[in-house]
Amino acid sequence: MIYLDYAATTPMSEESLAIFNQVSKSFYGNPSSHHDIGTRASQLLKTCREELAELLGCSSEGIFFTSGGSESNILALTSLIDANKEKGNHLITTVSEHSSVYNFFKQMEKVGFDVTYLPLDEHGQVRLDDVKSAIRHTTILASIQHSNGEIGTLQPVESIGNLLHQHHVLFHCDAVQTFGKTPLNLSTTKIDSLSVSSHKLYGPNGVGAVYINPQVKWKAQLPNTTHEKGFRPGTVNVPGIAAFVTSAKAACDDRIKEHKRINGLRNTMIDKLNQLSVDIYIEGHPANFSPHILGLRIDGIEGQYVMLECNRYGIAISTGSACQVGNQKPSRTMKALGRSDTEAKQFIRLSFGKHTTAQDIDKTAETFKKIIEKFYLS
Repeated sequence: MIYLDYAATTPMSEESLAIFNQVSKSFYGNPSSHHDIGTRASQLLKTCREELAELLGCSSEGIFFTSGGSESNILALTSLIDANKEKGNHLITTVSEHSSVYNFFKQMEKVGFDVTYLPLDEHGQVRLDDVKSAIRHTTILASIQHSNGEIGTLQPVESIGNLLHQHHVLFHCDAVQTFGKTPLNLSTTKIDSLSVSSHKLYGPNGVGAVYINPQVKWKAQLPNTTHEKGFRPGTVNVPGIAAFVTSAKAACDDRIKEHKRINGLRNTMIDKLNQLSVDIYIEGHPANFSPHILGLRIDGIEGQYVMLECNRYGIAISTGSACQVGNQKPSRTMKALGRSDTEAKQFIRLSFGKHTTAQDIDKTAETFKKIIEKFYLS
């Protein structure tokens, strides 16, 4: 099987697996326990927090470990909004956020908050003028992702952060798709809250983290919670966190070299697709994008058909975010780009990772050729 769905999840690295096993055997104590075994786990957890903070360019005091990206988004948003709601009831986000964020804001509307959903330009970016126009004196917070998980477009988060801070609006950023792949330093970017996840960069499932600026006010959502300074209840997953930080460090160390390699594979794939005898449309920004994601449409062919045919040939691709599987509605991102329902349903996503080879690209392009010929000859 050729795996081209790394944006959905990645296989655990051997290094991450080894650390997970080692820590599970040797640091099995509850880090909240006061005996020596618990203290050893607590010390390891502290080290992991410091190492992750170093990778993000932030204070370790602001790092909280969670069960993954979705929980990170929801807990960060809820904790920040709840603590600062005396300012008003207005929130800002975009129409193309991850489902955890988008559905959260839809729920906020049901409990009395006013939400502005920013549109996208033709390449999937938010316009700064639209952000500025959306800000009110009652605006508490804006949540804008670093990169779109379907088309890979990067948002100008540095400029957005500067603008929001000028107006004293909190800025939450979902960086699940970019952490370890695209540089983002919290010491120089005005982001108040950031979400990351382990399983997008060769760590275990069920582990993530949130950064919240220690100078920003937040409110615990479950009173008397002691774990993670009250941010999240439940025994902390020390083996998973150690494995996560191990994989994160490896990804950050290899980021520049891997970015160049993946970008080359992406360009090769696009060149080969452009040689096929049907119109193929590459979605997303032509310059500001995450190279590990390639979103596209094949004219006249539904994405679901292409995905199933690829699977039959032993190639794993997707029709968009894995968190939207089973949703028959057209992609929100595609609709935001101005695509019709028919065009939106043509969308497919290829996403590349460290095990993707040039041979995989050649085989995938050949398979697309077969699928297109079969479709139009049938």
